[in-house]
Amino acid sequence: MPLSNRSTLSRTARSTRLSTVIVCILVLACGSEADTRDATTSGSDDFAANYDEALIPDYTLPDPLVSLSGAHVTDVDTWRTVRRPEILASYEQQVFGETPKGPFETSTEVLSAEPALAGVAIRKEVRVQLTADPAGPAFIILLYLPNSASGPTPTFLALNFYGNASVHADPDITLSAEWMRQNDDFGIVDNRATEATRGARSSRWPVERILERGYGLATLYYGDIDPDYDDGFENGVHPYFNDVVGGPNSWSSIGAWSWGLSRAMDYLVTDADVDPDQVMVMGHSRLGKAALWAGAQDERFAIVISNDSGAGGAALSRRAYGETVARINDVFPHWFNPVFKRYGENESELPVDQHMLLSLVAPRPLYVASAIEDRWADPRGEFLSARHAGPVYQLFGEDPLPVEEWPDVGTPVMGTVGYHVRAGGHDVLPYDWERFMDFADKHLRG
Repeated sequence: MPLSNRSTLSRTARSTRLSTVIVCILVLACGSEADTRDATTSGSDDFAANYDEALIPDYTLPDPLVSLSGAHVTDVDTWRTVRRPEILASYEQQVFGETPKGPFETSTEVLSAEPALAGVAIRKEVRVQLTADPAGPAFIILLYLPNSASGPTPTFLALNFYGNASVHADPDITLSAEWMRQNDDFGIVDNRATEATRGARSSRWPVERILERGYGLATLYYGDIDPDYDDGFENGVHPYFNDVVGGPNSWSSIGAWSWGLSRAMDYLVTDADVDPDQVMVMGHSRLGKAALWAGAQDERFAIVISNDSGAGGAALSRRAYGETVARINDVFPHWFNPVFKRYGENESELPVDQHMLLSLVAPRPLYVASAIEDRWADPRGEFLSARHAGPVYQLFGEDPLPVEEWPDVGTPVMGTVGYHVRAGGHDVLPYDWERFMDFADKHLRG
């Protein structure tokens, strides 16, 4: 698989042809939906996003199988002991910040466990205290399991944007009292959820269908881990980990959300109703970035799924298509560590690119999902990233993506690495969930 791009136009030439570029005056003007684009922007208001393949700069991707010493990695042991740690360290130092090292003083309490959804489910709520401080940050895991299960259930784990009650209209879900991004459409008033928030995002969470197919669903509100605004990391879990906050490798919000997924996993592996070897981490948009980083670091996740995760997630940074390194750091300075900002308009100097993040999931199954109208997230770049992770999967004797060319819309492809691009825009649709469950069927039940 070649790791170079043969575009004939340099980045300088690209900047001279803005008449061919779609200009996004504000992030919202790119036609993307609220979860990734509705936060108050602090960046410049004249960003010009490139949506022309002919204007992508020449680039050569770093090879995940060449170590920092220049040696080629040809066996699994060298990957595990040398190259994988190098790539993980690069992502900590250059992109997401340094993750705190355990053990952690967390605690859990099962708040409720009872039949729900007309008897087809068991609904549990589990509080996870994230530090030894009882007044410190905590989150509640909402867990639905099929009542018909005869044993431990394979379970999807995912963060949500507007609190657990937004996932389903179930009136017994605890309504979050924590800060949320203002959104009148979802019943968020004065930055707090209201009764109108219940089920406001249910279109993204087909709970009954997930249960019908024999899977469980665990979800938690990402803002409980770290509120999603640039506050100098004074809230959430950051103040409790001063050793990884404040320096050039400072722990980011995406890093904290990823860490929170692993703390949820700490609980799930103890729940007798959950199969501890079949927990799958999934995330959409910025939470897809968090899911990928969690899955890269924490090998307990059996399958890792990215949905429309875009820049800093599954999309190749060097393509500079749609959202770029400069733009994402300008508008969301808290998402990544300070060093990542250096690579704005300078992606070719990055020691990593996102195919290397995906390669860290190997040999576990990896699924990347895109949407054809979500150009801001660069669907083709997400596909290429998944394809270029293939050599690491092959090192393990696992199947890479089974195609070389970007597949047609609505044509999923599945090896140990899977991918689809569907019709529509930036969202999580029933189509996506059906493919995630097909992929889980293939690898967990095949």
